[in-house]
Amino acid sequence: MGRGRAKAKQTKVARELKYFSPNTDLTALQRELHGGEYTPPVSSKPADDEPEDDDYGRWAGNDR
Repeated sequence: MGRGRAKAKQTKVARELKYFSPNTDLTALQRELHGGEYTPPVSSKPADDEPEDDDYGRWAGNDR
């Protein structure tokens, strides 16, 4: 029992999602779609010449 109440709740949520339109920042959307100015994330760690060891090797059974 109780399926009617659950279905009514799902219908209510679906209707709210369908008809609710939040304020959209159209300029941010335009920048994203047109590949606006990209600033790569800044690493706090200096880059080394050697790649770092990852933990995957241990899990894959490869001993390095």
